[in-house]
Amino acid sequence: MTETATTPALNIQQIILKLQDAIDFVNRRVINREEVTEQIFCALLTGEHALIQSRTGVGKSLMVEQIFKMFTGAHYFKVQASKEQQPDTYFGALDIEELRKGRLHHNTQESLVESEFGFIDEIFDANDYTLRALLSLLNERELILGTQRVHALVHTVVAATNYLRVTDITEALLDRFAYQSVAWPDKDSYEQYRIAQQYLRHGRYAVDPPFTIDYSSLQGVSKICRGESDKFSIDISPDVVYFTNLVIRYYEELRNRSMQQDGDALQGRDFYISPRKQMKAFDLLRAIAFMHGRSSVQYDDVSRLFILFTTVGIDEERSLWEKASSALTHQFTATNAFDQLALLLDFKDLLTHLRQQPEDLGKPLSQIEGTPVRRTMLEWARETLGFADATYENNRRLVTEYLEQFQPATQEIRDLKESLQRDTRILFGGSDSNARPLL
Repeated sequence: MTETATTPALNIQQIILKLQDAIDFVNRRVINREEVTEQIFCALLTGEHALIQSRTGVGKSLMVEQIFKMFTGAHYFKVQASKEQQPDTYFGALDIEELRKGRLHHNTQESLVESEFGFIDEIFDANDYTLRALLSLLNERELILGTQRVHALVHTVVAATNYLRVTDITEALLDRFAYQSVAWPDKDSYEQYRIAQQYLRHGRYAVDPPFTIDYSSLQGVSKICRGESDKFSIDISPDVVYFTNLVIRYYEELRNRSMQQDGDALQGRDFYISPRKQMKAFDLLRAIAFMHGRSSVQYDDVSRLFILFTTVGIDEERSLWEKASSALTHQFTATNAFDQLALLLDFKDLLTHLRQQPEDLGKPLSQIEGTPVRRTMLEWARETLGFADATYENNRRLVTEYLEQFQPATQEIRDLKESLQRDTRILFGGSDSNARPLL
């Protein structure tokens, strides 16, 4: 873990061990729900929400309450949704004094607004008016009702449901739950025996754990995973970022192809990963690296993003993610495309520098700091063009011809090269009606 302040506020290794022990304890208490448990802890680490779908009586409430019991110093709000409920069930009763003044204001004390953790059981039993009111609370962490705007303390809400109800409102609500899973009933005799043992020992309620984690520690860890900590940082290199986006897009393509082949695609609907959810992948990648005690994200971590982009428990979705991740990983490894990707992204940084500081276009490229690709370019120039440093015209020739001779190993690298060529033409005063610069 890279420390960026002189005095660390967190004992990182101790917190990692306690989180790992917490996951192990919950898995011993709640049988055969390891991936769902991991998913909810990922939601806690990244400050997101989780949705669990299942038949009745499979232990959703037990699992969620046992997880939240692992933390102290946080308020916990729990509610069973129903169609008759109004927003005041979640946001607090109307303030009588404000009502006399003609204003609808909620007294948010002890409501979901002032709770760090929340559990909403049978969330789709709630009416659309109430669900609409929850949207800003879950996403912006703000209660917005009429003229009332209140900052919410909400860190993570877990919702459970026996069914999905698809409307425009519920579709927007589903997007707020970054992590989604299906918990299937256990039919295996051995697993049923293990569940029975836990029931006979502890009953059907969550138990007090042998240790707890202070909520302030979770807050600190979550800031690290979201890249908001001023004390510790986890690095994600540009090539890992680019490769992650490639896998996400390929997975989206495979899902849509599968839906069309199976006849599951509804008229006018397709499988869509929103840019908002795509950006959340990088918080999860930092969380994965954090839990492994690393200060940087690795290519291999991308395969674990099925936790975010698939419905955990749906084997078909996970298989498609594994296909997208493994296919691109094998292709890039076999063709040396990872090195090419890193090199072209360094080249992109050089173009960015030249665009931001055009006065450097006429200087020797060897004088430009912070752009490692220039060394490779200059070595190539000495061998091929017969010069090292140059004037504006020679720099234009150097940059342009360096890209032209570059031989992409994969189609993805070829697409990146073509984008950089368009940017290069724009940088040196060329025109390209279809150009969309990456800079």
